[in-house]
Amino acid sequence: MSSSRTARERVRAELTREITDIARSQLATEGAGGLSLRAVAREMGMVSSAIYRYFPSRDDLLTALIVDGYNAVGEAVESADAARPREDHTGRWLAVCHAVRDWALAHPHEYALLYGSPVPGYQAPADTIVAAIRGTLVYGRIVSDAHGAGSLTPPDICPPAPPAFAEDAARVREIMPEVPDDVIARALIVWTGLFGWINFELFGQFKNTILDPAAAFDHSARCQARFLGLPA
Repeated sequence: MSSSRTARERVRAELTREITDIARSQLATEGAGGLSLRAVAREMGMVSSAIYRYFPSRDDLLTALIVDGYNAVGEAVESADAARPREDHTGRWLAVCHAVRDWALAHPHEYALLYGSPVPGYQAPADTIVAAIRGTLVYGRIVSDAHGAGSLTPPDICPPAPPAFAEDAARVREIMPEVPDDVIARALIVWTGLFGWINFELFGQFKNTILDPAAAFDHSARCQARFLGLPA
């Protein structure tokens, strides 16, 4: 019985992988809004009713793709961070930046699903949260480590954060322990700036303007590091 169950589980896992692989190819041709369980079933040679045993709805399939995507980004970020010495806070930040960009360029349609326009009618469930914050947790550790080591010397160019930000900073501090409000405000600006740059590059906003996007991106990441207060 145990052996039979294991075989069934293995077949189910293989079919689930095949379904999600085909769904990813649909993202490239149809976009997330055009994702169709029936179309996936046709491509697999499976009757449409059978695929619902694996994914009861299109939204369940979207959720699986989103979780896979966030986990892939998170794994790339974690690996990039782990490859740098813990005390090299600037090197860790730059490695994380390039890991996110490299993954985005290699998986543009999956990146668009995660960070592009919302899919009409789809509401991401709480199941996506753990995967979604993997990369953010790494970034939080870099900021916390740099602050704890006394390595942050931000330029004095920003006004104080508004009083209402204190409550927001308290929530963010869960992933940046002991980091003060002003550093958290800068950290949010820098983190969102990373994705803003990648979005502009990936979605064609830099076309015919930025001729060496890799060099320009690296310069942007280094400028963001200085804004945060990381050493050159």
